[in-house]
Amino acid sequence: MPTTNIALLPGRGIVRVGGDDAASLLDGLLTNSLARLENQPALHSGLLSPQGKILFDFFLVKMVDGFLIDIDRTMADDLIKRLGFYRLRAKVTLENVSDEYLVAALWPAGVRVPGGIVVYPDPRHETLGVRLILPRGREGELPGEMVGEEAYDAHRIAIGVPEAGRDYPLPDTFPHEALYDQLGSIDFKKGCFIGQEVVSRMQHRGTARRRAMRVAADIALTSGSEIAAGEAVIGTLGSVSGETGIAMLRLDRAAEASGKGTPLRAGNAELTLEPPEWIRFDITSGKPAAVAGKPT
Repeated sequence: MPTTNIALLPGRGIVRVGGDDAASLLDGLLTNSLARLENQPALHSGLLSPQGKILFDFFLVKMVDGFLIDIDRTMADDLIKRLGFYRLRAKVTLENVSDEYLVAALWPAGVRVPGGIVVYPDPRHETLGVRLILPRGREGELPGEMVGEEAYDAHRIAIGVPEAGRDYPLPDTFPHEALYDQLGSIDFKKGCFIGQEVVSRMQHRGTARRRAMRVAADIALTSGSEIAAGEAVIGTLGSVSGETGIAMLRLDRAAEASGKGTPLRAGNAELTLEPPEWIRFDITSGKPAAVAGKPT
């Protein structure tokens, strides 16, 4: 049996959302559809600006009496303010309960977790394992081997899943660039949400040339390094684990450089693109498969 790894994620916070109108309010704002919660316990979603860029990135977990939002702890209060702006007279309560809870990641999934702890599969990709929301002080009850947060980052990077604030900046990233369209973080069939027109246009016209992409090198990588093709800077390295990382870069320019035999470099490291097997877009252009003329 593989070892069960548990990593506490101290940078995460929790916002509790309740009230009779909570579901309708959230469903009208977020990129994902709350209808999906009829068949799964949690969603990965975002709240966008009217210009279609990601303001907040989080997990929404369905509870008996409302919802819990798993978000970067430094952004919890700002999210409450933003949701409060849209609440108007809706019957919705919003509370930052980050001081009461811890967030952890556990992988691989399959072990029994004590009662009173919220457990949900990471909705972005099944191999990420499960996420836990637990009362502070109960971390000693968790099964498995405690590992550092860097072990979780290495696990996530190996799968190729980007993380907000580390692999793409908020609020300067479109959902397609952050792979929302690949990770089930957008419902293109739902009704309107903030920024929906921009997101829909990018989907149908295939204008997402910049994408988060797993990369590898022959030497250790440094987070924050500029990625260059010859003299042109075409991207930036985000989170890294040894010789592997997640980069935000222009895929069309990377393809152009490859066609000319020009290597991609980040400092002294020569990079190669390592697209995960689960992506469904053309890595030479960043276009969704249907736009690129491939079967979906």
